[in-house]
Amino acid sequence: MQKLTRNFFSRDVLIVAPELLGKILVCRVGEELVSYRITETEAYRGIEDLACHASKGRTARTEAMFHSGGCIYVYLIYGMYWMLNIVTGLENDPQAVLIRGLEGIYGPGRLSRRLQITKNFYNEDITVSNRIWIENDGFKPQYQTSKRIGVHYAKEWKDKPWRFYLSKGQLPHIKNRSSNIEEL
Repeated sequence: MQKLTRNFFSRDVLIVAPELLGKILVCRVGEELVSYRITETEAYRGIEDLACHASKGRTARTEAMFHSGGCIYVYLIYGMYWMLNIVTGLENDPQAVLIRGLEGIYGPGRLSRRLQITKNFYNEDITVSNRIWIENDGFKPQYQTSKRIGVHYAKEWKDKPWRFYLSKGQLPHIKNRSSNIEEL
């Protein structure tokens, strides 16, 4: 397996978001190392995209989105769910991919809870991190698109087909790496 590099994330979000489908998200959860295939993503593209947090400008909350691709942008919704996003593109061009689903885990809030993603992941560099990263095993799935979810307020931007998800029957089995970290 090959860990994704900065070059992968330094591209436009509309290229990166669908290409993340089928890749393997690896995360240290407590004393375990776990792996899941990414099954659903959603793209947010710059200050002009009214569904993107960066459309409100550069703030303490959105600062990570203005960094170069490969940083993690997390934010809290409903006071209880952390949303895991991977920044894409170049510095000062705020774009991010929301990780909406993993194999067997449906919904961005559920996956963040399962992986224990909290604000302490904010601005972490996923390309060099030793607690969260994404790998490529060569799997290239077919996928479908739809409108993004929960962005009804974003005027014409709510209708962009920037939600990407695997077509049915597209998941090859991966061996879950659950293991004790001390064994690695």
